[in-house]
Amino acid sequence: MTRLRKPKKPRKTGETRARKTRRGYWLLQDAKARFSELVRKVRSEGPQHVTVHGRDEVVVIAAEEFRRLTGSVTGLALIEAMQASPHREVDLEPDRGPMPVRDMPL
Repeated sequence: MTRLRKPKKPRKTGETRARKTRRGYWLLQDAKARFSELVRKVRSEGPQHVTVHGRDEVVVIAAEEFRRLTGSVTGLALIEAMQASPHREVDLEPDRGPMPVRDMPL
């Protein structure tokens, strides 16, 4: 006897997978396919996680948040640390000796 199956309803790509993942988490293939939406969600909802094979691989954050976390590369933190040091009177200038000059025929 042959069993008849009901035809499956066609589903929209990514729709079912998107519902199975947690809010703020994207499967890699969904993040690639819907990158503009991912960027909009980063700006409106905050950091978005991208997973590969069920594991967190990257977190997409806004550029402003990235700059806040990494700080600027001005060297200000190093200057402040050196000024706060109890040994700030120590002279750090190296002694420079005369550089030898070689003769050169003209």
